Amino acid sequence: MGDRTTESALVAFYRGDGRDHRGRLLSHILGFGFDELEFHHDYIQWLFPLPEPSGANADAPLLSKEDIAAFESDESLRKALRKSFHMMLQFYGLVVWEGRPEIKVTRGARFAERRDVWLTGGNHNFLRISRMLRSLTLLGLGRHATAFLKFLEGLYSEDARIIGDTTMGYWRRAVE
Repeated sequence: MGDRTTESALVAFYRGDGRDHRGRLLSHILGFGFDELEFHHDYIQWLFPLPEPSGANADAPLLSKEDIAAFESDESLRKALRKSFHMMLQFYGLVVWEGRPEIKVTRGARFAERRDVWLTGGNHNFLRISRMLRSLTLLGLGRHATAFLKFLEGLYSEDARIIGDTTMGYWRRAVE
């Protein structure tokens, strides 16, 4: 752990004692129900930060090199990031199996129900997934991002019309 007096708002948020731009703790967002996850659009930038500004949330933190280094060196931050990932996978009706060495994302028991929320052409959740994949890769959970991408490629191979070539290209580049 580094000097906590110089921690960014993002690292403090992921440590559990910092608040987002609306005053929410990470634990508050991790407690959201599916409806809250679908209809609130300003939390995803905190859960899965990127170095570029968000067009959907001007108050979102920008991921810095120092933030990336903090996540790379601190297992507790990566563990909290995994909790965010697990929550979003549940929202999509998916589960992650974290074996050693393999990590696998699969359909969960509620996939048939949840797919209607996000697996439709041009759905805003496709942008969230792009963000998730890239953020996981940048913050030391590249194996998780790769497992998620592998699952998404399977969906794409079943019916490319829903996801589309352009979206699949974004997702693949996000994990590179």
